[in-house]
Amino acid sequence: MIELFQIDSFTSVPFAGNPAAVCILKKDADETWMQNVAAEMNLSETAFVRRVDERNFLLRWFTPQVEVDLCGHATLASAHILWENDLVDEADAIYFDTRSGKLTCKNIAGKIEMNFPSNPATECHLDDDVVKALGVKPIFTGKNTFDYIVEVASESEVTGADVNFDLLSRADVRGVILTSRSDKSEYDFVSRFFAPGAGVNEDPVTGSAHCCLGPYWAPKIGKDVLIGYQASKRGGFVDVQVADDRTFLRGKAVTVFRGNLLN
Repeated sequence: MIELFQIDSFTSVPFAGNPAAVCILKKDADETWMQNVAAEMNLSETAFVRRVDERNFLLRWFTPQVEVDLCGHATLASAHILWENDLVDEADAIYFDTRSGKLTCKNIAGKIEMNFPSNPATECHLDDDVVKALGVKPIFTGKNTFDYIVEVASESEVTGADVNFDLLSRADVRGVILTSRSDKSEYDFVSRFFAPGAGVNEDPVTGSAHCCLGPYWAPKIGKDVLIGYQASKRGGFVDVQVADDRTFLRGKAVTVFRGNLLN
């Protein structure tokens, strides 16, 4: 039997933030089997973790349809489970070898800090079908390695966007980040993230998107440390710190259930 957990990431209370499954492996697993498990879990991401040594682990992430190169909330969930189950001492850092290089997680003042590569966007023309699918009026459009980013003039445009997911699924990118400055004092910017082409119409809280949002908003707002709110139905907050070519993401996580895979 293989241990399996479901964790809500970027939240301090259950049934909020972004749920991720974490599967603890004792040996290498077949890629088709991992994809089938992710499809069975039917969450935006399922993480597969295998120990290499005391503090080093292999980590892979799968949506219900594809393997992805970077996932923030499932990385946070993986670190949370390793510490919560005493597989790593809470005072020790955790190092994950991934398709995006080595990622480090630490416990910092009651939150999990993830050291990720920054992935800033460069300005580009957005396909007319993408704009039509979002139903918004962009004031900036750009693209990074994974996604489009679209800035609009107000938070209400972000929260009120009624997206045509069928049309958006035809875009030749992993996903689309929709964002604006915050209208509120509790956070600096707001976002939503859509990835229907990867099997996730709207992701509740997307850590990897903040590797683009952090470098995008830091110079505009004039702060290196920001708070982002992802305005999905579940919603969640991400603390973001930009430093050179790295983006540090901080958040909390809550275990919702644990069990065993029988197949």
